[in-house]
Amino acid sequence: MATVVLQTVGAAIGGAIGGPFGAVLGRAAGAFAGQAIDQSFLAKDQVVQGPRLENSRILSSTDGAPIPRIYGRNRVSGQIIWATRFEEVTNTQKAGGKGTGPSSSTTTFSYFANFAVGLCEGPISGVRRIWADGEELDLTKIEYRFYSGTEDQEVDPLIEAKQGLGNAPAFRGTAYIVFESLPLENYGNRIPQLSFELIRAIGKVEHEIESITIIPGSTEFGYDTQLAASGGGEETYNAHNRHASIALTDWTASIDELQMVCPNLKSVSLVIAWFGNDLRAGECKIAPGVTTRTGSNWQVNGLRRNQAFLVSQIEGRASFGGTPDDASIIRAIADIRSRGLKVIIYPFIMMDIPQNNQIPGLSGEQRQPAFPWRGEISCNPKPSVENTVDKTNNARLQIEAFNDEYKNLISHYAELSNAAGGVDGFLIGSELRGLTRVRDETGKFPFVETLVDLAQECKQLLGSNTIITYAADWSEYFGYQPQDGSGDVLFNLDDLWASPNIDAIGIDNYMPLSDWRDEGEPQNPLAKSPHS
Repeated sequence: MATVVLQTVGAAIGGAIGGPFGAVLGRAAGAFAGQAIDQSFLAKDQVVQGPRLENSRILSSTDGAPIPRIYGRNRVSGQIIWATRFEEVTNTQKAGGKGTGPSSSTTTFSYFANFAVGLCEGPISGVRRIWADGEELDLTKIEYRFYSGTEDQEVDPLIEAKQGLGNAPAFRGTAYIVFESLPLENYGNRIPQLSFELIRAIGKVEHEIESITIIPGSTEFGYDTQLAASGGGEETYNAHNRHASIALTDWTASIDELQMVCPNLKSVSLVIAWFGNDLRAGECKIAPGVTTRTGSNWQVNGLRRNQAFLVSQIEGRASFGGTPDDASIIRAIADIRSRGLKVIIYPFIMMDIPQNNQIPGLSGEQRQPAFPWRGEISCNPKPSVENTVDKTNNARLQIEAFNDEYKNLISHYAELSNAAGGVDGFLIGSELRGLTRVRDETGKFPFVETLVDLAQECKQLLGSNTIITYAADWSEYFGYQPQDGSGDVLFNLDDLWASPNIDAIGIDNYMPLSDWRDEGEPQNPLAKSPHS
């Protein structure tokens, strides 16, 4: 800079004294002097210091502010009830020096906050989401601890460490959250304006729910506690099982909230689906499926993604999710048990028969119904239809062909459950009404025989502490009345229910939560609303 300035000054002075020739000499002299000045400055080590926080500015806390009481799901802002001075972390980077020219150093400052926010009167079920300055926080990237506001909650370890043993309050009866070393760089080096989505289960039904079934069953990584992703680099990164910022995976987020809403939950049934492709028992193939041939590593029963059944599509999108990855099931079982819950494994058959199929129906139709119920799988032609093979040896042969497929499904998940350290309950099937009613030429029920054998195999593998059962459809569990004009009443499942390896009579029954209608019926004097 000095070189440029003194060149100009020298040229002006030289021109005034000696004309054009003097101007040239003056410019040269000015450049020489300016270069000497510049070198004297540039030769020195340069020190650059970034902006530093001189005064801490924290979110205000109002003395005597009321403590809110929440019901259900609410969003609150809370009050800061404890805080420390900001933590300052310096980072100095040096460059140059030792023969490469003058050195330079740059020091930057980062700030972190330790503070607690009182939320509401406790106890509550939990915190679901948190926003900072209006933006939802990724809760997997910050360190925090939540206290539900019980009367016996312990003192937070950070508060006790800062205040001293015996000097820290536990804020009993108040739900609060403690943030430890929250980075402040993105918030202008201040504590951001925070708001919290809170849950408090208040309904009678929520507290009475002790068991629940987890679906969809068809989800390749939806049950995984670990993040499953594909892509990266030149390909688009795609996280397959994380669509919420409150936990690492959708599974963790969902089960956390389930336990918030149903605090007395004791057991869960984990549905795991394979896919059937034909209602004709003798032709039906049952296999694990995937939605695409590309994607994250996936394996079920030794099959890789390129070997599995590819589910059908509707308008370019998969009709179902895929079968859960085996490793994800083992991790899900471990996670359920770590939460103090019992786990029941529920192998399931989804019928993937798309629209406009060309598969003959069980009654002579040109095609089978789209995406039918598994309970419709039967012999072909089915019972009660003219020319049926029911009550013939051909019926037994068709059922035995189906059994080869079906046993693979049940045996695999019994072995997987055993590999996971065992489970509390295991279903050997559900709602296979069309199969349990098929008879051979002697009047026996060959598929019921298969269920009896599977119950014994699973009990031997999983042990006496595992409850084994079959979930019969509500229309199936009590017996069978053939619609053939015989008037017979057959108790086709008796051999199964009487098996020493069956621990309970299982019934799948779908009852409405409410069925009170104003039109055409007397008003229910005991109910206050149609949803009671």
